Amino acid sequence: MKRNTILFFTIILFIFAQYTFGQNTRLNTKSTIGWYNTFGTFKLSEKFGLHTEYQWRRDNVITDWQQSLLRVGLNYNLNPRVLFRVGYAWIETFPYGEYPINGLGRDFTEHRIFEMIQLSHKEGIVDFSHRFMLEQRFVGRYSAASVTKEDEFPLFNRMRYMIRMQVPLKGSEIKDKTPYVALYDEIFVGFGKNVTNNVFDQNRLGVLLGYRFNKTVRIEAGYLNQILQFGRQINSQNVFQTNSGLIVNANFNIDLTHNAK
Repeated sequence: MKRNTILFFTIILFIFAQYTFGQNTRLNTKSTIGWYNTFGTFKLSEKFGLHTEYQWRRDNVITDWQQSLLRVGLNYNLNPRVLFRVGYAWIETFPYGEYPINGLGRDFTEHRIFEMIQLSHKEGIVDFSHRFMLEQRFVGRYSAASVTKEDEFPLFNRMRYMIRMQVPLKGSEIKDKTPYVALYDEIFVGFGKNVTNNVFDQNRLGVLLGYRFNKTVRIEAGYLNQILQFGRQINSQNVFQTNSGLIVNANFNIDLTHNAK
Protein backbone atom coordinates (compact mmCIF):
# COMPACT_ATOMS: atom_id res chain seq x y z
CA MET A 1 0.00 0.00 0.00
CA LYS A 2 2.79 2.43 0.90
CA ARG A 3 4.69 1.62 -2.29
CA ASN A 4 1.56 2.15 -4.38
CA THR A 5 0.95 5.53 -2.71
CA ILE A 6 4.52 6.66 -3.36
CA LEU A 7 4.32 5.47 -6.97
CA PHE A 8 1.03 7.30 -7.49
CA PHE A 9 2.36 10.63 -6.29
CA THR A 10 5.61 10.14 -8.20
CA ILE A 11 3.54 9.84 -11.37
CA ILE A 12 1.57 12.96 -10.45
CA LEU A 13 4.80 14.90 -9.90
CA PHE A 14 6.11 13.68 -13.26
CA ILE A 15 2.94 14.76 -15.07
CA PHE A 16 3.08 18.25 -13.61
CA ALA A 17 6.79 18.50 -14.33
CA GLN A 18 6.08 17.67 -17.96
CA TYR A 19 3.27 20.24 -17.99
CA THR A 20 5.52 22.89 -16.49
CA PHE A 21 8.60 22.45 -18.62
CA GLY A 22 6.80 21.57 -21.84
CA GLN A 23 5.16 24.93 -22.50
CA ASN A 24 6.53 27.18 -25.23
CA THR A 25 4.58 30.40 -24.64
CA ARG A 26 5.97 31.51 -21.32
CA LEU A 27 8.24 33.99 -19.61
CA ASN A 28 10.96 32.70 -17.31
CA THR A 29 12.55 34.68 -14.53
CA LYS A 30 14.94 33.81 -11.70
CA SER A 31 15.67 35.06 -8.20
CA THR A 32 18.16 34.12 -5.50
CA ILE A 33 16.41 33.67 -2.18
CA GLY A 34 17.05 32.99 1.48
CA TRP A 35 14.37 31.49 3.74
CA TYR A 36 14.98 31.69 7.50
CA ASN A 37 12.37 29.78 9.46
CA THR A 38 11.52 28.89 13.02
CA PHE A 39 9.02 26.17 13.98
CA GLY A 40 7.68 25.53 17.46
CA THR A 41 5.56 22.61 18.63
CA PHE A 42 4.12 22.77 22.13
CA LYS A 43 2.72 19.55 23.56
CA LEU A 44 -0.43 20.30 25.56
CA SER A 45 -1.54 16.73 26.29
CA GLU A 46 -1.03 13.21 24.98
CA LYS A 47 -3.22 13.99 21.97
CA PHE A 48 -3.20 17.77 21.50
CA GLY A 49 -0.52 20.31 20.75
CA LEU A 50 0.05 23.82 19.43
CA HIS A 51 1.99 24.50 16.24
CA THR A 52 3.65 27.88 15.61
CA GLU A 53 5.97 29.09 12.88
CA TYR A 54 7.41 32.21 11.35
CA GLN A 55 9.14 32.30 7.96
CA TRP A 56 11.34 35.27 7.07
CA ARG A 57 11.60 34.90 3.31
CA ARG A 58 14.12 37.15 1.58
CA ASP A 59 15.15 38.01 -1.98
CA ASN A 60 18.81 38.44 -2.99
CA VAL A 61 19.63 35.92 -0.22
CA ILE A 62 18.87 38.34 2.63
CA THR A 63 18.86 42.01 1.57
CA ASP A 64 15.27 42.40 0.28
CA TRP A 65 11.80 41.19 1.21
CA GLN A 66 10.12 38.31 -0.58
CA GLN A 67 7.47 37.21 1.93
CA SER A 68 6.62 37.31 5.61
CA LEU A 69 4.63 34.29 6.82
CA LEU A 70 3.14 33.60 10.24
CA ARG A 71 1.25 30.34 10.82
CA VAL A 72 -0.43 28.79 13.87
CA GLY A 73 -2.33 25.55 14.21
CA LEU A 74 -3.87 23.01 16.57
CA ASN A 75 -2.41 19.49 16.41
CA TYR A 76 -4.19 16.23 17.11
CA ASN A 77 -2.05 13.09 17.30
CA LEU A 78 -4.19 10.12 16.43
CA ASN A 79 -1.18 7.88 17.02
CA PRO A 80 2.62 8.21 16.55
CA ARG A 81 2.22 7.85 12.78
CA VAL A 82 -0.82 10.05 12.09
CA LEU A 83 -1.04 13.78 12.81
CA PHE A 84 -3.94 16.14 12.06
CA ARG A 85 -3.65 19.93 12.07
CA VAL A 86 -6.01 22.85 11.43
CA GLY A 87 -4.99 26.47 11.57
CA TYR A 88 -4.55 29.95 10.18
CA ALA A 89 -1.75 31.74 8.32
CA TRP A 90 -1.04 35.40 7.61
CA ILE A 91 1.20 36.16 4.63
CA GLU A 92 2.54 39.42 3.26
CA THR A 93 4.01 39.18 -0.25
CA PHE A 94 6.25 41.98 -1.50
CA PRO A 95 7.18 43.08 -5.02
CA TYR A 96 10.48 41.38 -5.89
CA GLY A 97 12.27 40.03 -8.92
CA GLU A 98 11.94 40.99 -12.57
CA TYR A 99 8.16 40.59 -12.61
CA PRO A 100 6.26 41.24 -9.36
CA ILE A 101 3.45 38.81 -8.57
CA ASN A 102 0.96 41.64 -8.15
CA GLY A 103 0.16 43.29 -11.50
CA LEU A 104 0.43 46.79 -10.00
CA GLY A 105 3.83 46.03 -8.51
CA ARG A 106 2.58 46.28 -4.93
CA ASP A 107 2.71 44.17 -1.82
CA PHE A 108 -0.44 42.32 -0.80
CA THR A 109 -1.80 40.44 2.20
CA GLU A 110 -3.19 36.91 2.30
CA HIS A 111 -5.30 35.31 5.02
CA ARG A 112 -5.27 31.53 4.88
CA ILE A 113 -7.15 28.70 6.59
CA PHE A 114 -5.70 25.23 6.26
CA GLU A 115 -6.35 21.56 7.11
CA MET A 116 -3.54 19.01 7.17
CA ILE A 117 -2.84 15.33 7.71
CA GLN A 118 0.68 13.92 8.03
CA LEU A 119 1.51 10.23 7.77
CA SER A 120 4.86 8.90 8.95
CA HIS A 121 6.62 5.57 8.62
CA LYS A 122 10.12 4.11 8.60
CA GLU A 123 11.71 1.81 6.02
CA GLY A 124 15.13 0.57 7.12
CA ILE A 125 17.09 3.63 8.24
CA VAL A 126 14.94 6.04 6.20
CA ASP A 127 12.18 8.06 7.90
CA PHE A 128 9.34 8.96 5.53
CA SER A 129 6.61 11.53 6.00
CA HIS A 130 3.72 12.38 3.67
CA ARG A 131 1.93 15.68 4.20
CA PHE A 132 -1.42 16.40 2.59
CA MET A 133 -2.81 19.92 2.96
CA LEU A 134 -5.89 21.85 1.85
CA GLU A 135 -5.82 25.65 1.90
CA GLN A 136 -8.53 28.27 1.60
CA ARG A 137 -6.65 31.40 0.57
CA PHE A 138 -8.17 34.87 0.77
CA VAL A 139 -5.68 36.82 -1.35
CA GLY A 140 -5.80 40.60 -1.25
CA ARG A 141 -6.00 42.54 -4.49
CA TYR A 142 -6.58 46.12 -5.63
CA SER A 143 -9.77 46.75 -7.59
CA ALA A 144 -8.15 49.73 -9.37
CA ALA A 145 -4.78 51.46 -9.64
CA SER A 146 -6.16 54.42 -7.68
CA VAL A 147 -6.90 52.22 -4.64
CA THR A 148 -4.12 52.46 -2.05
CA LYS A 149 -5.01 49.37 0.00
CA GLU A 150 -6.37 45.94 -0.94
CA ASP A 151 -10.15 46.17 -1.06
CA GLU A 152 -10.98 42.67 -2.37
CA PHE A 153 -10.11 39.25 -0.96
CA PRO A 154 -11.28 36.56 -3.42
CA LEU A 155 -11.05 32.91 -2.40
CA PHE A 156 -8.43 30.65 -4.01
CA ASN A 157 -8.37 26.95 -3.13
CA ARG A 158 -5.15 24.96 -3.17
CA MET A 159 -4.04 21.45 -2.30
CA ARG A 160 -0.49 20.39 -1.47
CA TYR A 161 1.40 17.15 -1.15
CA MET A 162 4.89 16.82 0.30
CA ILE A 163 7.07 13.76 0.64
CA ARG A 164 10.09 14.00 2.91
CA MET A 165 12.86 11.47 3.59
CA GLN A 166 15.42 11.65 6.40
CA VAL A 167 18.54 9.49 6.84
CA PRO A 168 20.90 9.57 9.85
CA LEU A 169 24.58 10.09 9.06
CA LYS A 170 25.56 7.84 11.94
CA GLY A 171 23.73 4.90 13.45
CA SER A 172 20.38 3.59 12.29
CA GLU A 173 18.04 6.27 13.72
CA ILE A 174 17.91 9.99 14.33
CA LYS A 175 18.31 10.56 18.06
CA ASP A 176 20.14 13.02 20.31
CA LYS A 177 23.43 14.36 18.92
CA THR A 178 22.76 12.86 15.49
CA PRO A 179 23.50 14.56 12.15
CA TYR A 180 21.20 13.66 9.27
CA VAL A 181 20.34 14.44 5.66
CA ALA A 182 16.80 15.27 4.53
CA LEU A 183 15.31 15.46 1.05
CA TYR A 184 11.80 16.69 0.29
CA ASP A 185 9.60 17.68 -2.62
CA GLU A 186 6.25 19.45 -2.44
CA ILE A 187 3.78 20.17 -5.22
CA PHE A 188 0.98 22.77 -5.06
CA VAL A 189 -2.17 22.56 -7.20
CA GLY A 190 -4.81 25.27 -7.38
CA PHE A 191 -8.50 24.63 -8.00
CA GLY A 192 -11.82 26.45 -7.93
CA LYS A 193 -13.48 29.14 -10.03
CA ASN A 194 -10.90 31.84 -9.26
CA VAL A 195 -7.93 29.73 -10.36
CA THR A 196 -7.25 30.34 -14.05
CA ASN A 197 -3.67 30.30 -15.35
CA ASN A 198 -1.94 28.48 -12.52
CA VAL A 199 -3.61 25.15 -11.81
CA PHE A 200 0.00 24.12 -11.37
CA ASP A 201 0.83 26.64 -8.65
CA GLN A 202 4.35 25.74 -7.64
CA ASN A 203 6.86 23.05 -6.72
CA ARG A 204 9.50 23.09 -4.00
CA LEU A 205 12.54 20.85 -3.76
CA GLY A 206 14.87 20.96 -0.76
CA VAL A 207 18.07 19.21 0.33
CA LEU A 208 19.02 19.75 3.97
CA LEU A 209 21.79 18.88 6.39
CA GLY A 210 20.40 18.66 9.90
CA TYR A 211 21.52 18.09 13.46
CA ARG A 212 19.35 16.96 16.37
CA PHE A 213 20.81 18.30 19.59
CA ASN A 214 18.16 16.68 21.78
CA LYS A 215 14.39 16.07 21.84
CA THR A 216 13.79 19.81 22.03
CA VAL A 217 16.06 21.34 19.37
CA ARG A 218 16.88 20.51 15.75
CA ILE A 219 18.66 22.77 13.24
CA GLU A 220 18.64 22.33 9.45
CA ALA A 221 20.23 24.22 6.56
CA GLY A 222 20.57 23.57 2.86
CA TYR A 223 19.39 24.28 -0.67
CA LEU A 224 15.87 25.20 -1.77
CA ASN A 225 14.51 25.37 -5.32
CA GLN A 226 11.04 26.86 -5.87
CA ILE A 227 9.29 26.92 -9.26
CA LEU A 228 6.31 29.26 -9.14
CA GLN A 229 3.69 29.99 -11.81
CA PHE A 230 1.94 33.35 -11.62
CA GLY A 231 -1.83 33.56 -11.51
CA ARG A 232 -1.71 36.16 -14.30
CA GLN A 233 -0.18 36.41 -17.76
CA ILE A 234 2.16 39.06 -19.15
CA ASN A 235 1.85 39.82 -22.87
CA SER A 236 -0.35 36.69 -23.23
CA GLN A 237 2.45 34.54 -21.80
CA ASN A 238 2.47 32.41 -18.65
CA VAL A 239 5.10 33.54 -16.15
CA PHE A 240 7.29 30.97 -14.40
CA GLN A 241 9.61 32.12 -11.65
CA THR A 242 12.50 29.97 -10.44
CA ASN A 243 13.71 30.89 -6.97
CA SER A 244 16.74 29.08 -5.59
CA GLY A 245 19.04 29.61 -2.66
CA LEU A 246 19.51 29.05 1.06
CA ILE A 247 17.04 27.68 3.59
CA VAL A 248 17.62 27.52 7.35
CA ASN A 249 15.19 25.89 9.79
CA ALA A 250 15.20 26.02 13.59
CA ASN A 251 12.84 23.43 15.10
CA PHE A 252 11.73 23.46 18.73
CA ASN A 253 9.63 20.72 20.33
CA ILE A 254 8.54 21.72 23.85
CA ASP A 255 6.65 19.39 26.18
CA LEU A 256 4.43 21.58 28.38
CA THR A 257 2.87 18.53 30.07
CA HIS A 258 6.27 17.56 31.42
CA ASN A 259 6.95 21.08 32.70
CA ALA A 260 3.59 21.10 34.47
CA LYS A 261 4.42 18.04 36.59
